[in-house]
Amino acid sequence: MRIHSYNHVADYDRVGRFLVDIYRPEVLRAWLQPRWEYMHFHPMSEGLPFDRCGLAEEGGRVIGFIHFEDNPAFNYLQIRPGHESVASELLDWADVHLGGESRSFGREVLGVFVDDSDPGLEELVVRRGFECSDRISEEHARLEIGVPLPEAPLPDGFRLQSLEDDNDLHKINRVLWRGFNHEGPPEKEAVAGRELAQRAPSFRKDLTIVVSAPNGDYATFAGMWLVAANRVAYVEPVATDPTYRRLGLGRAAVVESIRRAAEDGAEVVWVGSGLHFYQSMGFAIRARSRLWVKSLD
Repeated sequence: MRIHSYNHVADYDRVGRFLVDIYRPEVLRAWLQPRWEYMHFHPMSEGLPFDRCGLAEEGGRVIGFIHFEDNPAFNYLQIRPGHESVASELLDWADVHLGGESRSFGREVLGVFVDDSDPGLEELVVRRGFECSDRISEEHARLEIGVPLPEAPLPDGFRLQSLEDDNDLHKINRVLWRGFNHEGPPEKEAVAGRELAQRAPSFRKDLTIVVSAPNGDYATFAGMWLVAANRVAYVEPVATDPTYRRLGLGRAAVVESIRRAAEDGAEVVWVGSGLHFYQSMGFAIRARSRLWVKSLD
């Protein structure tokens, strides 16, 4: 077994296949492959030092990976079932190569997310001096598509369509900018980032749903990713322009994207959120990860 620096050119696809391979629908301890792909085709990833991440291999096969999403201070462990012992060596790697400044903690820290269903990893990080933080955690909710989807009518004048029907990058930029509560007018240079997202290998215009307002603007955007090999779909991102909130538009867009994913073979849909918005559609929280940190000062 060896651990080496992640190399994007050589290892990006290998990590994606690894995540598909280790997916277990009954317990979500590892990232879904679409989260990995979405991260790398998001503008926030540009210039980040991913070579600080550590990839563990045995016999030419990936058995573990420690990496961050947007800050080397906060990291995730992905472990192939049956190789749980590699976690200790990946944490050794993290001690040397990872960690960074955190605004949340006001100092340099090394953090690792630990799923509540993984007592072995929790025991390991405790022994290594990590402490559980109540500031940062993640929830993941799951929907079994076998149950009937809820009704989601639209108000008069609004209509559902996919990006296969109409794909206006400037309208996408506006709804995502405003939908995620950024102040001021949308930055025109951010349009390039919206185009970058659509270059992701698994991005599908037909599964990405927008709600058009009567004036033609996109009022809601709902992204959907499908992993055919796992028969699983992943919701990311969802945003509604503040002007059009509380009209049921987000619900309608997500329900439509789920319906299309189901037609393409998805049996389960995950979303990285525990919001009531998703629970009201039938999603149930099935995984929680808490951040464990130790100071580097």
